[in-house]
Amino acid sequence: MQKSVRYNEGHALYLAFLARKEGTKRGFLSKKATEASRWHEKWFALYQNVLFYFEGEQSCRPAGMYLLEGCSCERALAPPRAGAGPGGARDALDKQYYFTVLFGHEGQKPLELRCEEEQDGKEWMEAIHQASYADILIEREVLMQKYIHLVQIVETEKIAANQLRHQLEDQDTEIERLKSEIIALNKTKERMRPYQSNQEDEDPDIKKIKKVQSFMRGWLCRRKWKTIVQDYICSPHAESMRKRNQIVFTMVEAESEYVHQLYILVNGFLRPLRMAASSKKPPISHDDVSSIFLNSETIMFLHEIFHQGLKARIANWPTLILADLFDILLPMLNIYQEFVRNHQYSLQVLANCKQNRDFDKLLKQYEANPACEGRMLETFLTYPMFQIPRYIITLHELLAHTPHEHVERKSLEFAKSKLEELSRVMHDEVSDTENIRKNLAIERMIVEGCDILLDTSQTFIRQGSLIQVPSVERGKLSKVRLGSLSLKKEGERQCFLFTKHFLICTRSSGGKLHLLKTGGVLSLIECTLVEEPDTSDDDSKGSGQVFGHLDFKIVVEPPDAAPFTVVLLAPSRQEKAAWTSDISQCVDNIRCNGLMTIVFEENSKVSVPHMIKSDARLHKDDTDICFSKTLNSCKVPQIRYASVERLLERLTDLRFLSIDFLNTFLHTYRIFTTAAVVLGKLSDIYKRPFTSIPVRSLELFFATSQNSRAVLESAPVDRAGVESSPAADATEPSPCRSPSTPRHLRYRQPVGQTADNSHCSVSPASAFAIATAAAGHGSPPGFNNTERTCDKEFIIRRTATNRVLNVLRHWVSKHAQDFELNNELKMNVLNLLEEVLRDPDLLPQERKATANILRALSQDDQDDIHLKLEDVIQLTDCPKAECFETLSAMELAEQITLLDHIVFRSIPYEEFLGQGWMKLDKNERTPYIMKTSQHFNDMSNLVASQIMNYADVSSRANAIEKWVAVADICRCLHNYNGVLEITSALNRSAIYRLKKTWAKVSKQTKALMDKLQKTISSEGRFKNLRETLKNCNPPAVPYLGMYLTDLAFIEEGTPNFTEEGLVNFSKMRMISHIIREIRQFQQTSYRIDHQPKVTQYLLDKALIIDEDTLYELSLKIEPRLPA
Repeated sequence: MQKSVRYNEGHALYLAFLARKEGTKRGFLSKKATEASRWHEKWFALYQNVLFYFEGEQSCRPAGMYLLEGCSCERALAPPRAGAGPGGARDALDKQYYFTVLFGHEGQKPLELRCEEEQDGKEWMEAIHQASYADILIEREVLMQKYIHLVQIVETEKIAANQLRHQLEDQDTEIERLKSEIIALNKTKERMRPYQSNQEDEDPDIKKIKKVQSFMRGWLCRRKWKTIVQDYICSPHAESMRKRNQIVFTMVEAESEYVHQLYILVNGFLRPLRMAASSKKPPISHDDVSSIFLNSETIMFLHEIFHQGLKARIANWPTLILADLFDILLPMLNIYQEFVRNHQYSLQVLANCKQNRDFDKLLKQYEANPACEGRMLETFLTYPMFQIPRYIITLHELLAHTPHEHVERKSLEFAKSKLEELSRVMHDEVSDTENIRKNLAIERMIVEGCDILLDTSQTFIRQGSLIQVPSVERGKLSKVRLGSLSLKKEGERQCFLFTKHFLICTRSSGGKLHLLKTGGVLSLIECTLVEEPDTSDDDSKGSGQVFGHLDFKIVVEPPDAAPFTVVLLAPSRQEKAAWTSDISQCVDNIRCNGLMTIVFEENSKVSVPHMIKSDARLHKDDTDICFSKTLNSCKVPQIRYASVERLLERLTDLRFLSIDFLNTFLHTYRIFTTAAVVLGKLSDIYKRPFTSIPVRSLELFFATSQNSRAVLESAPVDRAGVESSPAADATEPSPCRSPSTPRHLRYRQPVGQTADNSHCSVSPASAFAIATAAAGHGSPPGFNNTERTCDKEFIIRRTATNRVLNVLRHWVSKHAQDFELNNELKMNVLNLLEEVLRDPDLLPQERKATANILRALSQDDQDDIHLKLEDVIQLTDCPKAECFETLSAMELAEQITLLDHIVFRSIPYEEFLGQGWMKLDKNERTPYIMKTSQHFNDMSNLVASQIMNYADVSSRANAIEKWVAVADICRCLHNYNGVLEITSALNRSAIYRLKKTWAKVSKQTKALMDKLQKTISSEGRFKNLRETLKNCNPPAVPYLGMYLTDLAFIEEGTPNFTEEGLVNFSKMRMISHIIREIRQFQQTSYRIDHQPKVTQYLLDKALIIDEDTLYELSLKIEPRLPA
């Protein structure tokens, strides 16, 4: 330690200033002077390792300073005092706390200090001890001792190495000596060989015996090793290692594909757009480029390094150690969090930029690059969102085949836990951006483009195929052309429903969509839904008989054009109920939001967003709810996590009911509650609205003000005046119209009008209640009386009744299986509806809506004309079955498609919840999914067995060509499950190895086979199959495994409940999106006639050969070539 320190006065004054302001410890202490028993009170301040003392607390210049580094501080005894003073003074001095600071420098006197209180003294001693860095010095001494010890060890090892080097040299000398001895012995043996050869010539039998003995020893040794190797190959450990290696190889292939995708994103989009942003007329700004591609380059570089590491590990196969690679990857994955948080904003920025035609044209040019393979920019931006769940599933499978004593078991488990933490954040963001990606994908499919889909607040509801029936004057339907429409599909339309608009498109042969020139984009604010024809109209009666009550009308009243009617025909009553239910809810939402906006903005000057902000429970996180930044269709923040009580509260909040929330809730409520609880809540809302409805929801109805008035223009009660107008006759909704805003009510801005008998001064709540009361023709009887209209209790009861009927209608029409499987639930709903019908204040439209729900719930599947697999099996008991040779490829393809769709359609959507198909009791939890899987395997086995039944090469080649033709017809029928059944059979090892057979197959068939395999390839999460399904009209049969993989991604990444017990509703939304897509294909049936003779052949399990027998038969047909 140095004995002197160079002193800089300016620096010392600056440190003293810092000590006074920010010192570790400051206060008054008594310092013993040089003279004995003289104490002076000073103000001390400790800063780092320097102790300053001042004459007083206000002094700016220090009186002195001590460098505490290397010092020690200890308690000191009170010094003896000569002279006896007063007793009180002696006691006060005895109670003071003394301590001494000893310095390590030679010649420096100790510093003696004292304070008034013991606690203060202890704090000063502790602070001085910390400032002395004594612990660091001790640690330095310990490290020096260790260093000396290691130096001694190194010296010892050097000595040992020298000794070993000398021993090796001695051994080399000994080896050379032994080699010389062996050479001498060999020479001696060669000289003796003539005598031995003579002896062997004399004893040939002995020579033969020795040869036989040598052969037997070699054979026994080889047999023993073969047995050992075969036993190990069949052992569970070897099987686990094979699967583990296969998982690693698959992960390397997936990582290579992912790096290629990132390379296209960066080099095909990011860098060209940066250059475009630097041009003279930039189509996009640099800020927007940064917002869209945040961290994309960094992610690419990160995964290029990770991919190189994986390839290096593969080079060392069979030794595969991966844990250290994940240890390197994990700390850098935090950049994913920034990418994820920015993902939704990046898609919003992209949607806004695409409204610039120059940018849109440039982007389409980049996307036309062959490397993109038809994928859009938003698709590449989404790939990083799914990479973390893919790693989690890979690690999960890897751990399943890694022994517990494996060297990297703990490291892999740690990596999996860290990735799961990151994935919980990512799943919420994926859910929030799912709707934006869906809208952008649909917008790209439309040739003309559609600007309304670039509105990020537009929420996708459903899509499907409907038939548009042409109309003539006065909205009368043309019944003559219906037959030709069914045959030629002239009126088939691809329809898309969003929260604000309804799109009607035609689809070209190439799969692209074209909006109708007239009525292609319908704004729902201008629409009125008519579910069933008016029974008083003769033409409507006729149309109901012709169409089988499958038609419904959308009456459009644009403000700047003549009104017109769109008549659509659904494939079945079930699908019609689903369409009308969703359309009516969207119309309700948009009209009621519009009405409330006018009421609040024009009268109380409070907009709806401000009204929502005023209720903290709708947007502010709490212990039982957490919100997302994304708004739903009602402009209310979406729920991310919530308790069951808060979800039920949102379901029954009378101010709004989002269609996307309702769909998600009804699809997934089984995960977090029961049907009885939901029905009980609806029953309470109807019976006791004042005690069951949330208080804040009720406050809206009591928010009356003297300056707040809604002016509602009501249509004249006189029906003659209405019926005298031709336009009114054409567009007047029927009594069976859906519960939506009544046509006779309009919300308008009062411009200098005075209130008269046709105007009622009501609160915004009254306006909302009237808008959602679902009245029929003319003014409802309940609202003829002004006092009754303004009655708060009546308004709340009517609105609560409407909400209950709305939820029940969706539940019954789109989730009928809930009531088919639960008779108690069905009876409780019937009792509740009958109680509603007995309400004397029930409005006419409410009465009709209740009756419709009762009718739909009471009918015993009268409309279910679909075949079931059990019915098909019974019908196949015909005396004579067809054989493969007598059946055409068209007949086989059609009946395979029919059977596949019957099996696919029979899966209830509740089986898709909870990954039941992966549990031990999967046959009990998901019987229909397992039946679908078994049917897939049976059909694939039938194809393989039929090919192997032929003994000659030509017959097998012909069978392969015929099955490939069947697969191609299945593709034309949109049965991609059937395509995969056949191609998987042809790729089995028992058939794929038949080189002579495949040599006889024509080149056209092989090319067609490659095309089919590319369509249904699992590469890139079935990217080609997903794109094909987007561009096809239902009916279709998708591959179920694709959706089960998606659900596994969601289930693996995040739990259903948070640690606080809240429902993860973001996860529920993602599950609901997938289930809705599955149900879209389930609801549209094929118009294919059942042929019992063909299905009997397809379902005949006696024709199926098991896998082992197939391979043995393959070896007999074409034996292995000798090595």
